[in-house]
Amino acid sequence: MQYQRSSTLFQEAQAVIPGGVNSPVRAFKSVGGTPLFVKRASGAYLYDEDGNQLIDYISSWGPMILGHAYPPVIQAIKERAGNGTSFGMPTALETEIATLALEMVPNMDKIRFVNSGTEACMSAVRLARGVTEREKIIKFAGCYHGHSDAFLIQAGSGAVTFGSPNSPGVTKGTAQDTLLAPFNNLDAVRALFSEYPKEIAAIIIEPVAGNMGCIPPAEGFLEGLRSLCDQFGSLLIFDEVMTGFRLARGGAQELLGIKADIVTFGKVIGGGLPVGAFAANNRIMSYLAPEGPVYQAGTLSGNPLAMAAGLAMLQSLNQEEEVFNRLAEKTAYLHQGLDSVLSTTNIPYQINRLGSMISVHFTEIPVTDFETAAFGNNDTFKKYFHGMLEQGIYLPPSAFESYFLNDALSFSDIDQTINALHLVIKKL
Repeated sequence: MQYQRSSTLFQEAQAVIPGGVNSPVRAFKSVGGTPLFVKRASGAYLYDEDGNQLIDYISSWGPMILGHAYPPVIQAIKERAGNGTSFGMPTALETEIATLALEMVPNMDKIRFVNSGTEACMSAVRLARGVTEREKIIKFAGCYHGHSDAFLIQAGSGAVTFGSPNSPGVTKGTAQDTLLAPFNNLDAVRALFSEYPKEIAAIIIEPVAGNMGCIPPAEGFLEGLRSLCDQFGSLLIFDEVMTGFRLARGGAQELLGIKADIVTFGKVIGGGLPVGAFAANNRIMSYLAPEGPVYQAGTLSGNPLAMAAGLAMLQSLNQEEEVFNRLAEKTAYLHQGLDSVLSTTNIPYQINRLGSMISVHFTEIPVTDFETAAFGNNDTFKKYFHGMLEQGIYLPPSAFESYFLNDALSFSDIDQTINALHLVIKKL
């Protein structure tokens, strides 16, 4: 494939945008080479500025669950745009989508719309601190909850430790209120509660991790977190920015049968536009301004274009629940195909999957947390990524990201992907 136009555009972007991109993973730093510049997309396919057609396995990192340029969403945006794009005032649309979202998601009474997953997670933690009157939170190494200061914390040398900032600009004071534990390690969480029994406001977790590859929760892990929160009076926050309305109609709560106290959303709930949200029961949400003392605001929160797009997406998912089974079936088919090819080689690998999320890790060790994910052979992954890209398959440009399948993807597309891997493994 030729990428001359993308290369030129990247050089031009670097002159006016830090790193040439507005989100770091787009720069291809993990895999090397020049990032592709997309011109348009339709269904399961991307079309770059050089005219290449690519089968897409990231779906804009999740929201394009029914495919790119999904007609009901596009039509809703067009119709809404003709009436104005932003008011800074309430609209009936906000109540309509809120009502539908709460009908779909179990265990939640009220929802507040914001502009991004980062904003939703940041607001959820602030709300949890306000409700419990405590300051510390527990997060898990490798789980990404956006770029708010409290979340940009890396683990220390031990499993039970204060975090330290892993980005300049994050203060040590912020870091000391974020406690780290390894994903899928309930003993580490118990130890933190033992040390700080009356100081932990909340646990925040991706119930299915998607930012160290796809890593499902171990049996009993989420149940154990729920029990610990109940025991010590802390709140359990599910970051369902990736899993919400993707793994099931009601997200990971429904699929896994675990009740969270606060749930954050993004991605799918906006139909591809910039939207986030957080929800909880009436008691918790009563603390939120203007009803309560915990302040959160945003001029573009509940933006009419985003609400129209999100409503069209949720209505489609709500009307056809079979879509979640189809997605899971297609992902299982991809898993089987990848396994059938890689198993014929001497290359060590692991494949993790849950629902329509899947990832390949080039390691002999089962991948259950960030530490084991880091054992993956990045040189092999780079060759794999670029080899598949050359064959017209667009995968996440990082070994630490989940694939997200969309319903427009056909079994023929998946067969083409598997056939491409047959060619690529000869060079791995």
